[in-house]
Amino acid sequence: MPGYAMPLFDAPAQPTQLDVSATLLAMLRDTDTEPRPDTQLEALTLAVAADLPVLLWGEPGIGKTAALTQLAETLDLPLTTVIASVHEPSDFSGLPIVGDDPAQQGVPMAPPDWAVRLVRAGRGLLFLDELSTAPPAVQAALLRLVLERRIGALQLPPEVRIVAAANPRSSAADGWELSPPLANRFVHLQWTHDHEVVVRGLGGTWPVATLPRLAPERLADAVDFARRAVCGMLTGRPRLVHQMPTSETRRGGAWSSPRSWEMALRLVAFATAADSSRDVLSLLVRGTVGDGPGLELLAYIDRMDLPDPETLLADPEGAELPERGDLRQCVLDGVVEAFRNRPDRARWDAAWRLLARAAETGPPDLVAVPASTLASLREQDWDVPPAIDKLAGVVSMSQRADRAAARVGAGAPVGR
Repeated sequence: MPGYAMPLFDAPAQPTQLDVSATLLAMLRDTDTEPRPDTQLEALTLAVAADLPVLLWGEPGIGKTAALTQLAETLDLPLTTVIASVHEPSDFSGLPIVGDDPAQQGVPMAPPDWAVRLVRAGRGLLFLDELSTAPPAVQAALLRLVLERRIGALQLPPEVRIVAAANPRSSAADGWELSPPLANRFVHLQWTHDHEVVVRGLGGTWPVATLPRLAPERLADAVDFARRAVCGMLTGRPRLVHQMPTSETRRGGAWSSPRSWEMALRLVAFATAADSSRDVLSLLVRGTVGDGPGLELLAYIDRMDLPDPETLLADPEGAELPERGDLRQCVLDGVVEAFRNRPDRARWDAAWRLLARAAETGPPDLVAVPASTLASLREQDWDVPPAIDKLAGVVSMSQRADRAAARVGAGAPVGR
């Protein structure tokens, strides 16, 4: 019609390159998850549950921050990240603020804003990143925060947990060794990557770790077990109570002190209540008191579960011996020692019957040494028990091997 104008419609806008990029990024972030046990994360979770500061050691890009993010989400804790190396000592000790009457009210130490937010939230996970690049003055200021949870005049709530991360000095930018007082306040965990997890995750499926659960019915027994383990081991090894390493590098890691042994006791109790594996317990105790003392504690814990030698001597045929070779050897040596302490004819026969059962149910070479020792304890009027016939081959083979080793040591040719 004359004078009629057709309505104009806007043509659909073409997506910009940034829009397309955003779509591609969203597709890359769209991944699946699957449950997967993770020994490292389980150890970290137990230490956090035990309210102990944790320090994750690992090379840059290894996934320490990603692990902390997952842990905070799983525990439903708000995550607060503080880069320790870019702060001044006063950021952790508090900034002095002059009030109306300093002579009467003093000069309060004002905390930083992130600490105030943590207090307002009442709970959270405080992540102190790049700890090994913090200069000594900042590390000194962190002592009170890590141990007492105080920043200036502010006290952090009990439900705030502290986790730190550090790179080894060789791979840290302007890195420093941790001071011994600060290092001794942490549970040190070495953080490594799992090749299979990384490859599967890049393929679109990342793991969701299965976190440990504390069993309420196990709490009392867990406390009793932890106290018996730590106190029993230190009673026999008093020199391990306090051992500061001599080298600067080792002083910046885990080492034994009354403080770290108290931490180890707490971690043994938590691992026992959660029925955690030996691998998890090993990470925790070695990361608290050091490798040497930690391994001694693990060995002592293994021996705590061994059967009483007197019980074995009372019923040799029904005895249940450990499957692990080192533990079985320890049990057999204990039986021989128990006989040595109270020798009589009946116990002599029982000890031989037990050794014969051990040779039948496990590696016979483990019986050679205790059998030779037991044979040397025989009284003249004691007859050779029938059970020794089953061990004659083992003992004679051991004796021949010892004689051959002696001849080799003396430079003589080995022969029959």
